[in-house]
Amino acid sequence: MQPIVSMKHFILLAFFVGGTSIMARATPPVVIAHRGASGYLPEHTLEAVALAQGMHADFIEQDIVLSKDDIPIVLHDIHVDTVSDVATRFPDRKRDDGRYYAIDFTLAELKQLRVTERFNAKTGKQVFANRFPKDVGHFQIPTLEEELQLLQGLNRSRGLRAGIYPEIKQPAWHLREGHDISRIVLPILQKYGYVTKEDACWLQCFELDEVQRIRNELRWQGRLVLLIGSFNKGTQDVSEPAFNTYQGLAELAKIVDGIGPAIGLVISGKTPQDRKITDLVSLAHSNKLVVHPYTLRIDELPSTVASADDLMELLFKEAKVDGLFSDFPDLTVEWIKQNH
Repeated sequence: MQPIVSMKHFILLAFFVGGTSIMARATPPVVIAHRGASGYLPEHTLEAVALAQGMHADFIEQDIVLSKDDIPIVLHDIHVDTVSDVATRFPDRKRDDGRYYAIDFTLAELKQLRVTERFNAKTGKQVFANRFPKDVGHFQIPTLEEELQLLQGLNRSRGLRAGIYPEIKQPAWHLREGHDISRIVLPILQKYGYVTKEDACWLQCFELDEVQRIRNELRWQGRLVLLIGSFNKGTQDVSEPAFNTYQGLAELAKIVDGIGPAIGLVISGKTPQDRKITDLVSLAHSNKLVVHPYTLRIDELPSTVASADDLMELLFKEAKVDGLFSDFPDLTVEWIKQNH
């Protein structure tokens, strides 16, 4: 009788982190629906969540900010004037900088807004011209709990296990406004069964101080990701250039389970001719960190690639990333199915 698990397989299994192998991938990379199926429907709406789940995304992202009455809502920005009619409905509620902030509105007020495809707040022009038409349909800003209820309901009715990938948005800014967003959000995640590293949840944030606080002070026991937009000291996204070194990632691995770098930190260069796979993924893997870069957009591809297929070939086969944020989860799911 053949052994159920060979020594080779045992060694591979021993290096799994959150279901993804560090030494050699025994399961396909995961697909994270970026703001839901945002390539097809207005971002972060419940409709975009349902579509992403229907497209078999492994995880669906929730960017989380707070309302005035401390209700976590799913919205990419602390502002509401690039995805809604707030300027028309509440013209006198903008701040001195001319922007409208979610935290200045109660949930009841936010629910009055009509959500639309993302547009430039100054010009009114739709950001992605060929996506869902601006000002068409009747969409709302969902609460975090509404989205979790919808997703878990769909998982039950469809027999799937799509997970969540919430991001704590600008926690330092929220604290300056007098609101502790992390302390409010974590109990809600726990209420819906997202507690341990075995649960289908990755919690993410750009701010290292808050990531450390979430792990050490607030005692989050689930999986945790530091998002990295740049290695340049003093940027808004990350302030430690050491995150592209082995030692820097080794220190980070004491806190987090993975990193979410911008694609440009994985594939450097300006054209397909001078592009290069950086050593970030291999350095992260050597520290048992998973790597989930962001974001694949077929209508906004990096200058280093010729097509979406080219980009996925580089990321999944050459760089060997463990997952990818995608505005078009169906295309990413299909590519993995055909090529894994």
